[in-house]
Amino acid sequence: MPTTSKPKLYYVYDPMCSWCWGYKPTWQNIETQVRDHVDIIYVLGGLAPDSDVPMPEEMQQQIASYWKKIENYLGTQFNYEFWSKNTPRRSTYPACRALLAAREQGKELDMLTAIQHAYYLNAQNPSDNDVLEELAHEIGLNQEAFNQALISEKKQQALLSELRFARSIGGNSFPSLFVEKEGKTIELPIDYQNAEQTIQQILK
Repeated sequence: MPTTSKPKLYYVYDPMCSWCWGYKPTWQNIETQVRDHVDIIYVLGGLAPDSDVPMPEEMQQQIASYWKKIENYLGTQFNYEFWSKNTPRRSTYPACRALLAAREQGKELDMLTAIQHAYYLNAQNPSDNDVLEELAHEIGLNQEAFNQALISEKKQQALLSELRFARSIGGNSFPSLFVEKEGKTIELPIDYQNAEQTIQQILK
């Protein structure tokens, strides 16, 4: 008998993307409704490469204004103390590598939630490795294995490979959704407020 494999649903995201945080409740609803019908694959998008340069004041204000826009639009919670308590850097690759290191231990989604809560609710900076190591401890990862993976060249190469895959299917903005079925990959529009239409598109 021929085996029919399920369609794949790619969710392209970045752990420090504020629109992904805003989309989270809708996405979780979609995920719950479709997980029996498709293979859901999380794909890192890589918003901003490694940088030790403090974020210019103007960029900080711009990103804080995005937070306000998302808050007004979706009711998403943000902790604006982040901007006064940290030295922000335009650098999401450390958080992305942390997700790959957590994926290795079967806890990618736990780490994603931990990073988002640390960043958006608890005003911690996930661009810092010590914050990521603390979160790994909180979610019960093997600390030594995580700490080594976080700074390993192997994880950096794995991240770059995943980013290339994301771009190859058209994942240039986050969040993005793609269904791969019978060798064809189709992008689905993101509706931030309503899961239903997306669910219907995935299931048809």
